[in-house]
Amino acid sequence: MAKESKWDSEQQPETTTGGFFRDVEIEFLIHELKDPIAVIETGLRTILEKRDKFGPLTSRQEKTVRRALRNTHKARQMLNGLLEIGRSETGCFVCRRFQPAQSLCAALIDALETTGGATVVEGTVEKDDRFAPQLLEANGIFLDISSNVAELEMFQDEVKFRQIIGNLVKNAIHHRKHRIDIQMYHLTDQLCVEVSDDGPGVDPSERERIFQRYVQGKECSLSLRNGHGLGLAGARIIARCLGGEIELETKKDKGATFRMRLPVSLNSGKE
Repeated sequence: MAKESKWDSEQQPETTTGGFFRDVEIEFLIHELKDPIAVIETGLRTILEKRDKFGPLTSRQEKTVRRALRNTHKARQMLNGLLEIGRSETGCFVCRRFQPAQSLCAALIDALETTGGATVVEGTVEKDDRFAPQLLEANGIFLDISSNVAELEMFQDEVKFRQIIGNLVKNAIHHRKHRIDIQMYHLTDQLCVEVSDDGPGVDPSERERIFQRYVQGKECSLSLRNGHGLGLAGARIIARCLGGEIELETKKDKGATFRMRLPVSLNSGKE
């Protein structure tokens, strides 16, 4: 059963200065944006699902509607992600037991579905751990889950766990040349996940800067990515609030490896 934990702010690990929600108007704006996005998403789904009522679509029209629907889904996920960061900083967690290997596969498929250009089957993808490796490898993502993790259970906030993984993988997708390698293994009381890409890497002077809010590394200007530098900052904030950390190993022009460490039990990370 899910258990909601409220940690005193003095017990939380130090994060980057400032907070997403120190200005109440920002949180209010995010909540208010969710309703119109939901209306747009519902309307687009209705056009696709009730053609007997609204009339048939040409192939081009259907592609346009599906593209708009995918982007409203992305916008909704972005808003939910911002809310999760804010909840982490205020110490709100909903913890339950789950298997990180299965959650990892689901998070990876979600990341593929919400980043353009991936070879993902149209519509809902069954997040089955037997199906995931083939789908991931078809998209240049290679997964190595240690045998000591296969049946491991964590007591953590699964939603935030998946958000961290998703942000790290999306970053790797944007910057890779050809492939991404992901390793998951268990060390003592911590779960480790490494996300490695073969992209341009990060200049030593940028190592900490890329974890700052609204900042992107210099290499980002060479890619097609148009973002606001929130993904890595948000991932590290959430990891630290969950008692863990995200570390970077990189050499310029030789790819990057982001290593996430989280306590298997949130309680142990807070003691």
